[in-house]
Amino acid sequence: MGILNITPDSFYEGSRVSSVDLALKQASDMIAAGALILDIGGHSTRPGAASVSPQEEIDRVCPIISAISSAFPTVIISIDTYRVAVAKAAIAAGAHLFNDIGAGQMDEGVFDYIVENQVPYILSHSVGRFDQVHEVPNYQNVVAEVLHNLLPKVQELRSRGFKDLIVDPGFGFSKSIDHNYQLLAHLRSFKLLGAPILAGLSRKTMIWKELGVTADEALNGSSVLHTVALLQGASILRVHDVKEAQETIHLVQKLQQNGISHLL
Repeated sequence: MGILNITPDSFYEGSRVSSVDLALKQASDMIAAGALILDIGGHSTRPGAASVSPQEEIDRVCPIISAISSAFPTVIISIDTYRVAVAKAAIAAGAHLFNDIGAGQMDEGVFDYIVENQVPYILSHSVGRFDQVHEVPNYQNVVAEVLHNLLPKVQELRSRGFKDLIVDPGFGFSKSIDHNYQLLAHLRSFKLLGAPILAGLSRKTMIWKELGVTADEALNGSSVLHTVALLQGASILRVHDVKEAQETIHLVQKLQQNGISHLL
């Protein structure tokens, strides 16, 4: 999953695009490098990011989704939003997948919308409303508590006949750096939820703050953590750097073909 941020303030400058032409060029490059999904967002979720109106978010993403859908009809397009109105507009413009950092709690009617329309959905863990998403709860056991938060939501969706579900432990949202590493070390536990696991680790603060570098310098660290995520059972990597992620996937698959199944 390649990241396209239609924002002026996302934390990694290399993911930002500001026009349809630039978005088409970046989409073309990512698809050529092996991206099967493009995740398009019009609202930065970095710490301290200001909220934008639903209409501004729609105005940012829909022309680009429409253009990419027309130019690359086989690529899967994901809308990265927590708002139902934005998801609806994006799906109408050609998106296929609703990537919700709010796990249904940041807007009214998210689960009703996806169930009634069977819109494929990424259930990503966070705590609270949008302006609270970077506050860190006092977890006693972050792995168990994130699992226990997601499990009833998965059960609710399954009980309502919903099928196309992906789960994401929400690296960087409502977690400290240590919480993120604890989740990654035990990512395989999320297979208990019975859905493919998405890992969104690319260039995040858990890498560059831990290494004392910048997001621009966090590619090597991203590749290391992507390797761990794959060996811990991740099915999808959400990345800024598609070529390097594909190389990581290729080498991990080679290891798996030769006997390694997961990290001890």
